[in-house]
Amino acid sequence: MTYNDTFRDRLGRSNDAKKKALEKLKTQPRLSEAELAERKAARLAREAAEAEARAAKKAAIEAAKAAAEQAKAEKLAAEAAAAEAARAKLTASLSVPTAEERKAARDAKYAARKARKK
Repeated sequence: MTYNDTFRDRLGRSNDAKKKALEKLKTQPRLSEAELAERKAARLAREAAEAEARAAKKAAIEAAKAAAEQAKAEKLAAEAAAAEAARAKLTASLSVPTAEERKAARDAKYAARKARKK
């Protein structure tokens, strides 16, 4: 290509290149039915392997998510149990003894004092 090429010159070279490429393509030997079937079987096998790998990866991800959710649920249950135990302990320490409990404690104290004096 030179600086003085015209549009017709470039168009002619382009058409020649297209013809040459088409001739080159036509001269290539055609694949036999056996080779085509072999390529197709190989492609299908490769696609099946890839699909199996994707399914395994998806299953692993789902298992990891389920394990994380299970751990989170166990942690929340443990926290709830600890909070309930703390609440029960606080409630027990703040509870006011009933009249029967006060009478039983007083009677036990008097009985202990009598036992010491004897």
